[in-house]
Amino acid sequence: MKKFFLFLAVAGLMTFSANAAFAQDADDAAPAAEEVAAPAAEEPAEVNPFDTTNDVPLNQALKTKFIEGGAGFMSLVLVCLILGLALSIERILYLAFSRTNTTKLLNAVEEALANGGVEAAKEVCRNTRGPVASIFYQGLLRMDQGLDVVEKTIVSYGSVQMSLMESGLSWISLFIALAPSLGFLGTVIGMIQAFDAIQSAGDISPNIVAGGMKVALITTVGGLIVAMILQVFYNYILAKIDNLTIDMEDASIRFVDTLTKQAK
Repeated sequence: MKKFFLFLAVAGLMTFSANAAFAQDADDAAPAAEEVAAPAAEEPAEVNPFDTTNDVPLNQALKTKFIEGGAGFMSLVLVCLILGLALSIERILYLAFSRTNTTKLLNAVEEALANGGVEAAKEVCRNTRGPVASIFYQGLLRMDQGLDVVEKTIVSYGSVQMSLMESGLSWISLFIALAPSLGFLGTVIGMIQAFDAIQSAGDISPNIVAGGMKVALITTVGGLIVAMILQVFYNYILAKIDNLTIDMEDASIRFVDTLTKQAK
């Protein structure tokens, strides 16, 4: 439940930030339109977000391209980005809070076992956050059943903790696949619009085809950019999980060695 509320908080914050950015752009554009009256016959200049020589802010240029790409499909791509980033940030925060100084924890558990026994070691694990402390606690609960049972418990509960750390990754991978798919769908629809325009006009001039082709290309670019951004976060999360897994396995082996010494 805590992870769900954290995800909602991150998603809401990102959505609020996006809406605030669009509102700010609208407020900035209104006074400019009042001060400078452009001729009615003039068409707005084409905005290229990749052209660094113009004076148009990058966020304004991206918003222009977003509208030109079609609000329907570009909104779906943006939703994939917001939800994917929210899940990624939630996983990064969860993994950051899951990291434990295993050497310090092992020393504290060993000292507690020597001075206060199993109950004192359980108290140390209860007061320490992270999957490693949870694994130790589950092992200590079964100390009266023998070291073999403790070792099997540690292995089993380690798998449970692995599943908890990987929770939500399937949704991130879904948005990584869904964003470019929506972009390609927009490409197909843009091509259909282009051919419809050609059929209606009975001509194949570039001006007729350009509109549909622009929608097709912009949606494709948007979907690919979202997928690349989420892929970077996804791989970073996997790397963090691998590091935590190595720490868990190493700490579990050392923990069993500590219990074996205490049993002797």
